Amino acid sequence: MRGGQGAARAPVIQFTNCRILRGRALLREDLWVRGGSILDPEKLFFEERRVADEQRDCGGCILAPGFIDVQINGGFGVDFSQATEDVGSGVALVARRILPHGVTSFCPTLVTSPPEVYRKVLPQIPVKSGGPHGAGVLGVHLEGPFISREKRGAHPEAHLRSFEANAFQDLLAIYGGLDNVRIVTLAPELGRSHEVIRALTALGICVSLGHSVADLGTAEEAVQSGATFITHLFNAMLPFHHRDPGIVGLLTSDRLPLGRHIFYGMIADGIHTNPAALRIAHRAHPEGLVLVTDAVPALGLGNGRHTLGQQEVEVDGLTAYVAGTNTLSGSIAPMDTCVRHFLQATGCSVESALEAASLHPAQLLGLEKHNGTLDFGADADFVVLDDSLHVRATYISGELVWQAEEARQ
Repeated sequence: MRGGQGAARAPVIQFTNCRILRGRALLREDLWVRGGSILDPEKLFFEERRVADEQRDCGGCILAPGFIDVQINGGFGVDFSQATEDVGSGVALVARRILPHGVTSFCPTLVTSPPEVYRKVLPQIPVKSGGPHGAGVLGVHLEGPFISREKRGAHPEAHLRSFEANAFQDLLAIYGGLDNVRIVTLAPELGRSHEVIRALTALGICVSLGHSVADLGTAEEAVQSGATFITHLFNAMLPFHHRDPGIVGLLTSDRLPLGRHIFYGMIADGIHTNPAALRIAHRAHPEGLVLVTDAVPALGLGNGRHTLGQQEVEVDGLTAYVAGTNTLSGSIAPMDTCVRHFLQATGCSVESALEAASLHPAQLLGLEKHNGTLDFGADADFVVLDDSLHVRATYISGELVWQAEEARQ
């Protein structure tokens, strides 16, 4: 939440000649911003008797909430799972370099690592507001090490763990603490996992199901214990089967707690998920779809070998593999590319594609009152896009933090 005692004295900026994504529709309205928050113009006029101090013509562009990436392993040569002496500078570099792609906040993601890596890295990635320096950090996403060996994907088998007699204390012993953690991905079929899910949920940490061989019944029990997310649907889990659809079946399950909403991540990079699978998932449960990049450190770099945690990754064109194998290892597509591909592949509305990268991840994290929306009172984090959904400018707290070269002319 932005603003403060000085917000009422801050200049009022009116963004004109635009279409605003609000209430699941693109509306031809102006966007009013003051002190980092979105204003209700009627209250401004009739209660404060004020008008705009500055007007900015948006040239007919779309204004959408800033994109939120809840699964990004690094990028531009930075690997969040590497225990360097200055992890913070790497996070800051990625935070800055994702602004041109419309991302205003993100969850740095650590893949399966040895305990010493978690203990060194986690304290160096605090929650941080966004601004001209880069996108905001919402908390860390810990993907592993409590996952299935059979569906480990690019995660190193030597560092996988299971829950022993102490369950939650076992998890704390590996991570060293949870102060900066927002999401934990685990396999629900592991013994005592439901105890851990309940404990994490009680701390306000989102539990995601992934890298798993769980059947539908086990997945439903995990949701009943508090899990609310599925990590990269279809990838690193049992394939859909008509007699037991596995974790995928959660999208249409009738055994979820009343009022519980399940969300699921999708990597819409044109590599990880066939367009038909994207369409099936979206049409089955459109309100729960969350676009994620699952970007690896090779994002923004060329072909060749790069690191991801304890593994080497080989990039060839648009595909990243665990070196020497045909196992996919994250994505090298930025968020705006995923939004455009998702729109083209599913044939969904522009509004739906944009909400999958903004409103839905905000709802997943319980931030929808202030993030992922352009409603009155929300944070003024938004992205300016042309009709083909290419980013023209990115704003955080109503402040321009990136602008395309051609848009400056």
